[in-house]
Amino acid sequence: MDKIYGCIDLKSFFASVECVERGLDPFKTDLAVTDASRGRGAITLAITPAMKEKGVKNRCRVFEIPENIKYISALPRMKLYMKYSADIYGVYLKYVSAEDIHVYSIDEVFIDFTPYLKTYKMTPKQFALRLMEDVFRTTGICATTGVGTNLFLAKVALDITAKHVPDHIGILNEDIFRRTIWFHEPITDIWNIGRGTAERLKKYRIKNLYQVAKCDPDILYREFGVKAEYLIDHANGYEPCTIADIKSYTAQSNSISNGQILFEDYSYSDAMLVMKEMVDLLVLELIEKGMVTDSIALSVGYSKDNEKSTGGTRRLDGYTSSYDKISAAFTELYTLTTHKNGLIRRINIGLEHITDEQLVTYQLDLFSDTAADEKERKKQAAVLAIRQKYGKNAILRGMSYQPKATAIARNKLVGGHNSE
Repeated sequence: MDKIYGCIDLKSFFASVECVERGLDPFKTDLAVTDASRGRGAITLAITPAMKEKGVKNRCRVFEIPENIKYISALPRMKLYMKYSADIYGVYLKYVSAEDIHVYSIDEVFIDFTPYLKTYKMTPKQFALRLMEDVFRTTGICATTGVGTNLFLAKVALDITAKHVPDHIGILNEDIFRRTIWFHEPITDIWNIGRGTAERLKKYRIKNLYQVAKCDPDILYREFGVKAEYLIDHANGYEPCTIADIKSYTAQSNSISNGQILFEDYSYSDAMLVMKEMVDLLVLELIEKGMVTDSIALSVGYSKDNEKSTGGTRRLDGYTSSYDKISAAFTELYTLTTHKNGLIRRINIGLEHITDEQLVTYQLDLFSDTAADEKERKKQAAVLAIRQKYGKNAILRGMSYQPKATAIARNKLVGGHNSE
């Protein structure tokens, strides 16, 4: 039997939750989820379908909303959205096994419909409608669904087709895809084709998937390398990956990262302080996972658009979970690469090649201080235990109490946004 997948999206999820909580209809209510304290340049995390109908773009900045639209400004409540998402996941579990669900984001899932159509004696559209109706009945949240013969087609059916049909269920197989989506423009509407890829395709006068499919593969491989294979497959409506493949996948190289967009322009020294706070947080995560790293990565972005990001990567002297060693390496890399007079607005750090500390064979040299390393590791473990029991702000480094520090405020957030 051919595979049938559904990709279910919760329509304007954050904004819809805020409307449900207020007893309002998101299709009739102008509401934007945004943190007004961040100023008129703040990004709206979501707007209601009613505002979209008036031409307001999703994830626009506050100042881009026309002044004649009087709307409710709702402060993000990430814990509430996570609860709704969990409740909706529970609805799906009434009908399908967790093994057949891939959670793509807080408001979107892929489900393998294949084994359940015969069980429930339903067509793909009927089964999608059953799930959508139960989600609405249980939570008050409206959903849209894309149905396809592979994961890619299900996603494209959701993103492009479902928006233009009354029942909000889009359906694609390879034949329908070639008749309808092949010539769709802009090509950036297609899943996994961003502006960068579109610009590179434009060099060859390629503006849609039909032109990709008909392009000489050698040209695409020269331009995109191995990624051309995915581009060519998708241009022809193919996608061999299944949910089972996703669940069995293990990354060859692991990493953890932390990024922060600053609320204002930061000086070189103040941004270094924030970077050290971020390193502290990432090292604690490393220790919590029982992992060690031998490589770091840093990227610093500036306030002025014409200033390119700086940073780079650096290998450490062996594997470690020592804050002192990792922080010293980041400080040195920051000092060597960051503009001294630049106004900084974004910091991203990463710990790469992380691996289980039990699997690492430590090669000690004459200068290794194993006693000091073990003492620091135990101290960090104690800090982690206190934070896990009493909260992230229960114990902090002294630097986090300096005026430009951000850790105390960020520890109260979920996903970078207000949690309550």
